[in-house]
Amino acid sequence: MRAVLQRVSKAGVTVAGREVAAIGRGLLILLGIGPADTREQADSLAQKCAYLRIFEDDAGKTNLSVQDIRGEALVVSQFTLYADASKGRRPSFTEAAPPETAEPLVRYFVERLNASGVPARSGEFGAHMQVELINDGPFTLVLEQS
Repeated sequence: MRAVLQRVSKAGVTVAGREVAAIGRGLLILLGIGPADTREQADSLAQKCAYLRIFEDDAGKTNLSVQDIRGEALVVSQFTLYADASKGRRPSFTEAAPPETAEPLVRYFVERLNASGVPARSGEFGAHMQVELINDGPFTLVLEQS
């Protein structure tokens, strides 16, 4: 399971011109699911995202989590995080989980964030989405849960 975590001032997702989800201050999480990924990995990664101290306190130190600041999370399924571009000019996505495996795990990940006290919304699985964000910092991390 792979995630690109971005600290944002705001973020939103639209599909065919229709707003699907939007958040204020918090995290935009691009989430990739591999074929062998499990609910246990989703639990662990959701906890990491909820409690990772990447927001600044009053002293300017990154000592606060998204939960501490009462921020939100926007989760966008991103199978392209499993792209293999090592050969040729077209990436292969054979290492990404098939939709019937990935979709339930993405939903479960969002549920686990909500259960951790982080209001979480998601994009529309399998849709062509437009994602807008204001990256705060910029502050971007790549996380992998194996």
